[in-house]
Amino acid sequence: MAEEELQRLSCIFDQMYSSVGRPSIPPEQVLKSLLLIALYSVRSEQQFCEQLDYNLLFRWFLDMNMVEESFDPTVFTKNRERLLNHEVGRFFFDAIVRKAREARLISDDHFTVDGTLIEAWASLKSFRPKGEEKSGRPTDGDSGNPMVDFHGEKRSNKTHESTTDPESRLMRKGRGKEAKLCYGAYVLMENRNGLLVDFQVAKATGTAEEEAAVAMLKRQASKKIRPKTLGGDKGYDTHDFVAMLRRRRIIPHIAANTDRRGGSAIDGRTTRHGGYGISQRIRKKVEEIFEWMKTIGGFRRTRAKGEIRTQLTGWFVGAAYNLLRMAKLLSSGIGV
Repeated sequence: MAEEELQRLSCIFDQMYSSVGRPSIPPEQVLKSLLLIALYSVRSEQQFCEQLDYNLLFRWFLDMNMVEESFDPTVFTKNRERLLNHEVGRFFFDAIVRKAREARLISDDHFTVDGTLIEAWASLKSFRPKGEEKSGRPTDGDSGNPMVDFHGEKRSNKTHESTTDPESRLMRKGRGKEAKLCYGAYVLMENRNGLLVDFQVAKATGTAEEEAAVAMLKRQASKKIRPKTLGGDKGYDTHDFVAMLRRRRIIPHIAANTDRRGGSAIDGRTTRHGGYGISQRIRKKVEEIFEWMKTIGGFRRTRAKGEIRTQLTGWFVGAAYNLLRMAKLLSSGIGV
């Protein structure tokens, strides 16, 4: 299935080839390498390049012979940047979703939205006051890994930022949890078979979940897809978000948060129907997506710095999940 979609994207790959200089890594091989990294839980691109020296399965998938030299990690990373410039990650992810829709594996009526935190590739030691001069930082004489004492210091995203990854934000998953430098990862899942139809990485803020959900719904509307229901957890139970769904004629199958100040925005108009209970049960499938992406896909912590590069990784991890799920569904006779 990956090969078929790569052939459809060949016109984009032709634009990425250089007509001068020494031959480099073909973009098809870079893309397929990122899939292998997600499918086989490879920790880094450097480790992947090392495994090419002895892993015949990887070489077969990349159309490499047994004596061909493996990729240089630095060259591989530079070629990965070409995928960013041509938005190949988005095109490939959308192509996999389109293939699932053609196989009748995706419902266009019922969806679920949810979000999680992805750790940034930055240490808490790098979270320093904005505008601070490097020479003015307290140090114990170790220039490589100095001791940092945060006791008594009030730190927030308004006054501090990471010197390693300035786009990351200091967030915690819940009360009593430790704060970490993170990005927000938000998914839109169809309810029939639990496949991803959209994926977005954004800065982790208090309103990012709702903003990402609105953005993903708009992208579906641009494809002439108008959901009938949208499920979600208590974090989406706000009056503004529920009102937005109703203006779009989408039934909000959101978990009611009765502990919220001002009360829940979900009332008997929604909860009295049997479909509400079904959506609440099925929406838990989204946790299976996050679990696979973090444990198998290696997306518990991003391998890159910056929102755009983290988004590229997320697209390929999401596409890898969909490909595995589609293969199981089609082999069991579901779909066409």
